[in-house]
Amino acid sequence: MTIPADLKYTKEHEWVRIEGDQATIGLTDHAQEALGDIVFVELPELDRELSIEEAFAVVESVKAVSDVYSPVAGTVLSINESLEETPESVNSDPYGDGWIAKVQLSNSDTSHLMDAEAYAALLAE
Repeated sequence: MTIPADLKYTKEHEWVRIEGDQATIGLTDHAQEALGDIVFVELPELDRELSIEEAFAVVESVKAVSDVYSPVAGTVLSINESLEETPESVNSDPYGDGWIAKVQLSNSDTSHLMDAEAYAALLAE
């Protein structure tokens, strides 16, 4: 299982890549593995205002339907429309082509998020 060191993580198994005042959000390798084959992703609406820990997308797999929670507060700038045709990208490339949304941050505080080491420790529990 991959846990990139340059990302931040939530206890609900979302990852976030902060670049300046923007954030890219997706599901972790662990999450996609636990869900199994992903068959559908319900993406958020553009310009939607998100709060931290707010459910903003839905991922449906052969095993379950799961909410995706925002690790940051901000406004949805773009969504990964390719997931409508190829939702399995979340399985095959969770940290690359499988991203879900990009958000304009309204708050740059990430102290509530885990680094890769803390996330690895959470998974080991």
